[in-house]
Amino acid sequence: MSHHSTLVSADLIWEIARNQNAFLVKRKSGGGVQFSRDPFNLVNVHSRKHAGFVNDKAVGVIPAEGDKGGVTLITKKSKHAQRPGSHTHKVTYGGNKTTRKTYKGIVNNTAKSGYRSDLRAESVARASAIRKSQKPVKESPEKKVRGAKAKKAAAEKEE
Repeated sequence: MSHHSTLVSADLIWEIARNQNAFLVKRKSGGGVQFSRDPFNLVNVHSRKHAGFVNDKAVGVIPAEGDKGGVTLITKKSKHAQRPGSHTHKVTYGGNKTTRKTYKGIVNNTAKSGYRSDLRAESVARASAIRKSQKPVKESPEKKVRGAKAKKAAAEKEE
């Protein structure tokens, strides 16, 4: 579905495919919330704005392959809608880069180049969440005993 004819408008494709598509996740619990598994959907919400398979220009942020971490920014090439094998452009920001440089690169590719400036905040938030999930979890330190009475009681307990 991600490769559609440019002769058909994106609005028509959305109206046809909005109730049933491969990326749609429906849940009856929670008031019938609908989510999306589309790799070009940054917030995983089933809506026209964020539907990557419909839009000619879409942005996706996924974890980078390998054990070093990092993120990969995926954009669609609007000129190559009929070529599913080569209609995406990938840029990988490694785990060794600072987060500030990573976010600046994502902003430059989405908003500053005039690609999809409305998805700037969502793409940076997605990259931030991915980078945060790749950091090792620190162990919580032992609780320190505070106060003279508590220290005395802890010393008696150890003996």
